[in-house]
Amino acid sequence: MFGKRGGEGFGRSANSGRPALPAAHPAVMTAPPVMDEPRPSQSIVMQPPAPKPSAVQKDTGSQARKRARTEDYYQTKAQVFSALIDTIDLSQLSKLDGESAREEIRDIVNDIITIKNFAMSISEQEELLEDICNDVLGYGPLEPLLARDDIADIMVNGAGQTFIEVNGKTIESDIRFRDNAQLLSICQRIVSQVGRRVDESSPICDARLPDGSRVNVIAPPLSIDGPALTIRKFKKDKLTLDQLVRFGAITPEGAVLLQIIGRVRCNVVISGGTGSGKTTLLNCLTSYIDRDERVITCEDTAELQLQQPHVVRLETRPPNIEGEGEITMRDLIKNCLRMRPERIIVGEVRGPEVFDLLQAMNTGHDGSMGTIHANTPRECLSRMESMIAMGGYTLPAKTVREIIASSVDVIIQAARLRDGSRRITQVTEVVGMEGDVIITQDLFKYEIEGEDSNGRLIGRHVSSGITKPHFHDRVRYFNEEQRLAAALEAMERNSQ
Repeated sequence: MFGKRGGEGFGRSANSGRPALPAAHPAVMTAPPVMDEPRPSQSIVMQPPAPKPSAVQKDTGSQARKRARTEDYYQTKAQVFSALIDTIDLSQLSKLDGESAREEIRDIVNDIITIKNFAMSISEQEELLEDICNDVLGYGPLEPLLARDDIADIMVNGAGQTFIEVNGKTIESDIRFRDNAQLLSICQRIVSQVGRRVDESSPICDARLPDGSRVNVIAPPLSIDGPALTIRKFKKDKLTLDQLVRFGAITPEGAVLLQIIGRVRCNVVISGGTGSGKTTLLNCLTSYIDRDERVITCEDTAELQLQQPHVVRLETRPPNIEGEGEITMRDLIKNCLRMRPERIIVGEVRGPEVFDLLQAMNTGHDGSMGTIHANTPRECLSRMESMIAMGGYTLPAKTVREIIASSVDVIIQAARLRDGSRRITQVTEVVGMEGDVIITQDLFKYEIEGEDSNGRLIGRHVSSGITKPHFHDRVRYFNEEQRLAAALEAMERNSQ
């Protein structure tokens, strides 16, 4: 009844008249299907989820339909999946576009269910069809979460527990995996798409999804309770400064100020804690780079989504299994200087590469940008000093501070508040040195005034009253003087 695997048919009955699969599809399978037929020695009963922390909110919208899978369900799925793999030609399947491949699989699975006479309701059959399609063509149980645009983070703590972040709050999802082997198989599929690997010999890996979402995997034996998968999702529609204004992250006048800072080629460092929106803000700022500028980005995992026509994207490379072939961020930044960049954008500065970035800012690459983990602008400056010391440089402290003060023009501080909202809390410019101390001044900052009955924080952006920033000459050079003056005056009026 079904076409032979590797034959010219594609799993349809001989008299169906359907031709072999024609067209091409980018989703060529890079790893075996996620759903492996369980071995007799393995239990396919899903392990019960670990006790849930009381501080984590429950996803009440999913309580009505908890996907607690039974042994019978997995046995049925394994039989159907085994028959499907014996029937289809995976090389032909990989040539189809996603929707066509999904339809073919659904047709074959329906035939298998009919022939094997499984007793299933229509809803159960639809659920099984969707699960198998996701296993073969996508990322298994993760697919429903990846399809949702309101989720910021997906955190998988072993096969039995998955948490998501929605609207700044962490809640438990009803998504479960069959076992840790299935979860590890999905992790391997994700990282193999960017030429990386994760297994016992290399249990830590950073990767990305095709849409740029950041992925981190840590596998056993380092992760005791099974593979831990963390995905920082990007929205399909990239955020803009106008949207940040609507969300209350910054005022309209503050957004104009950031536009001018990006436009006049100030050297910018975006500071903030984990999950504060640093990369999102960096994407917003880069949208105001002139389209005739050559921009080179350096990242550990390529996340930035610049829209300019002349962009070169570089990505670091971890060492291979023999411990060779590593390309560090410092290597990328040093090579950038030989590529005639007009701006260098570093996705995240974590170590001694900060010295190379500061050198680039000081040698004609105005408008370069980067992000740093720090809680305040002053702490950001201190972290830069510490990172330079990590590189083994023995420069006097005053010399290091002079390099920082002459390189960085503006520090933008982003923060994630306790109610889950994200705000731009300070825009600070670096003025210069006074003795051994770096002098800074705030252009504006965010002040919390209280909270409403729902626990949402109430605050406002307050101007410091400065009407002529230290980078005023640069603004005048780019003919943005009037717009800057209007924005600062409006901020001053609104702060009174």
